[in-house]
Amino acid sequence: MNDAGDDDDDGGLPEYLGPPEFPPASATAQVTFGAQSRRGRARAINEDHYVIFRLSRHLETLLTSLPDKATVARFDEYGHVMIVADGIGESGTGEAASRLAISTLVHLVSHFGRWNLRVDDAIAQEIMARAERFYRHVDGAVTYQRRMNAALNQTTLTAVFGAGHDLFFAHVGHSRAYLLRDRHLLRLTRDHTIGRNGSTTVPVAPLMDVNAAVRDFKHIVTDTIGMTGSSGPTIDLERIRLDDDDRVLVCTNGLTDMVDESRIAEVLASEQSPSDQCQTLVDLAMASEGDDDVTALVARYRIPT
Repeated sequence: MNDAGDDDDDGGLPEYLGPPEFPPASATAQVTFGAQSRRGRARAINEDHYVIFRLSRHLETLLTSLPDKATVARFDEYGHVMIVADGIGESGTGEAASRLAISTLVHLVSHFGRWNLRVDDAIAQEIMARAERFYRHVDGAVTYQRRMNAALNQTTLTAVFGAGHDLFFAHVGHSRAYLLRDRHLLRLTRDHTIGRNGSTTVPVAPLMDVNAAVRDFKHIVTDTIGMTGSSGPTIDLERIRLDDDDRVLVCTNGLTDMVDESRIAEVLASEQSPSDQCQTLVDLAMASEGDDDVTALVARYRIPT
């Protein structure tokens, strides 16, 4: 009988190196994306900005004396990030803020991110702590530029990061993230407005009727990136578990002010591609004669079980 550290007869991995579940979900999950952003009728320019990008870890054997079963020819793991920022201000000052916020966050992830794509509880806490630090740095950058440049204002900032079965979100402002699962729409974020100030942050919150809120209160934002005269904004952070065929929407309030959540759910539950779903959602908002900019990002997750 071989010792625990001996190779198998076929030249494969030692038994103690064989994980119970391999490859991990971060290597087998498939994600398709769509994005659409359009200037509002009352806007001179579109003050929304967005980005979707992929993080990866890669191993590729270039040269070896080992037999095929004793090494790995190629192995890839992926994570994906969607970010939306809705600039607040007039005459383009919001556009500059949303652009700076996303650009700063992307550079922070590039320079200082630890791309943990296999998530356990300890790594999840590290991811959320790092996300909060990044958001504080983004807020500091926008606040500093506001002091130096009157042509820059404030912005919302909502980001989601998915790797395998895990989805994280970080959120400031009144843009939103939604999860559609089994045709049921769940709001992941709470609005940082006077009309929502009493709400609590939960991983998957029960739907509240968008149209039941007082519209004036919905637009008085209590927390933003770049707000001054305080210790900084409240940053909502949470982790949820993804299931196969989940759809995630990240959008600005230009969509949710004009389109009922029931209609949003219908679109996300359709068999349209994520790109077509984004197009449909933005078209619905514009057809409702909304004046605000509208941005919608959709991701569809296929995770083998």
